Amino acid sequence: MPADSDSADPVAVDRNGTERFRAFGAVLRERFGGRIQRVSIDAGFTCPNVDGAVTTGGCNFCDNRSFSPSRRVRLAAVAEQLTRGIGSLRKRYGNVAGFIAYFQPATNTYAPVEQLEEVFRLAIAHSPEIVGLAIGTRPDCAPDSVLDLVDSLAAETYVSLEFGMQSRHDKTLAWMNREQRHGHMVDAMNRCRGRRFETCAHVILGVPGESHAEMMHTARAIGTLGVDAIKLHNLYAVRGTPLGDQVLAREVRLMGREDYIAAVVEFLRLIPPHVIVERVSGDAPPDFLIEPRWCLEKATLRRDIELELARLDARQGDQYDPAWIDLPVEPLTTPAAISEKIGTRGRLPVLKLSAAAVMSPPTASEANRPNR
Repeated sequence: MPADSDSADPVAVDRNGTERFRAFGAVLRERFGGRIQRVSIDAGFTCPNVDGAVTTGGCNFCDNRSFSPSRRVRLAAVAEQLTRGIGSLRKRYGNVAGFIAYFQPATNTYAPVEQLEEVFRLAIAHSPEIVGLAIGTRPDCAPDSVLDLVDSLAAETYVSLEFGMQSRHDKTLAWMNREQRHGHMVDAMNRCRGRRFETCAHVILGVPGESHAEMMHTARAIGTLGVDAIKLHNLYAVRGTPLGDQVLAREVRLMGREDYIAAVVEFLRLIPPHVIVERVSGDAPPDFLIEPRWCLEKATLRRDIELELARLDARQGDQYDPAWIDLPVEPLTTPAAISEKIGTRGRLPVLKLSAAAVMSPPTASEANRPNR
């Protein structure tokens, strides 16, 4: 189940009682009047850098076994996943005011629009307890037809569209084997402005070859893009991935804990104070995680990030410069191969609304994986 903290730790407030960063849980409580939890939903979608639309192999940090046909065969219906997820979260947390259906694994706008609408509306109508949707996707998979659909849903319920931005720097995206560029993020955000849904950018810190200054460039770019929220992840390596093989062979060294804390603190100080901070770290199932092991202690890591903010008497946005202008970037539209699949009429064989066997509910760690 989702492990994002949805409460403000006392360490996160300054001497005047003001939060040191705009924590997601507090925003949800204010908006909905109580504790809100995300239910992670696997709708069986794939990715354009897995199926060959832009490349193959997937991101180098991603466990591509999750994209195999056997995963889709074992999928429970979306409704079944919601029922089981809600039950599990109520058992774990007790008093929960509502739930957000979180379409998280893979690229959840990479299918014909009429098919997307079917599955998203199924989730909204599942129960009065569902108070909104969160849809994880890539910025190169958001043509106007998708944004129009998401906007129409946002007229009825809360919706967050989450983009796997990962970095401001194309060299970093190339290293990840994403086959997207920052120009796709610029274009997607340009076309999201003025719409009724929220936007969230996923960012990965600690990528080999990316300097501290480049990570902070990404932080400053958050302000110019105009996103409503961010999720920060440490880069981690899991078994069965290209990155995992490189880490085991000692070809790649991942960021240390203290360096990560320092990077997160400075990142938060550089972004606008109104941006919602949905997450400050990520982790993976312990049996699959290679490094860094320190990311498994999420609560302690968050506490230490907050303690460092308190030590510096710092807070989100206290170094934000609204006059900062990014280097010019040419907006890049959705690639033709992706647009063709999203524009296809009928159904693609990547979504199963029912299945003979039922998978167990997603674990907390599964809900902390970076967006594709």
